[in-house]
Amino acid sequence: MTRVLVSSCLLGQPVRHDGVSRPCGHPVLARWMEEGRVVPFCPEVAAGMAVPRDPAEIGAGAHGSEVLAGRAKVLDAGGGDLSALFVAGARLALERALEAGVRAAVLKDGSPSCGVTVICDGTFTSTRRSNAGVTAALLAQAGIPVFSEDQLDAADAWLGPDRPEPG
Repeated sequence: MTRVLVSSCLLGQPVRHDGVSRPCGHPVLARWMEEGRVVPFCPEVAAGMAVPRDPAEIGAGAHGSEVLAGRAKVLDAGGGDLSALFVAGARLALERALEAGVRAAVLKDGSPSCGVTVICDGTFTSTRRSNAGVTAALLAQAGIPVFSEDQLDAADAWLGPDRPEPG
């Protein structure tokens, strides 16, 4: 069976920086859960970050790939550099995905880790801009297709009933 890595907060786990979840009630996700396809994961918690914790954003104008390359930083609201934790969480997500035979990921958009199509702009004003977070970027670099919670139908179509199994 084709497995899918899914942001834990989308599954109702209160792992976000503010200590809440963002459950996704989409029927595709519900079906995947019933089928046993879902591999829950939160890169920030896996890297050892507390819940709750200060919000974090990728520095102004930068994106996840630049954090991975060491050319940008993930900062908390007080200016603390969390880049190493975000990179570690991304690496743990990739490791888990490979171990579980994951063929795609569905991640929470807007997050500095999991943002797929948008992330916050680094000003801590809730302003969003197009780009990917650290984990989304690493998974994509590794060849794992990444979808946001708003792209579940597309993810389901991509997986299809005849998608080859890992191995």
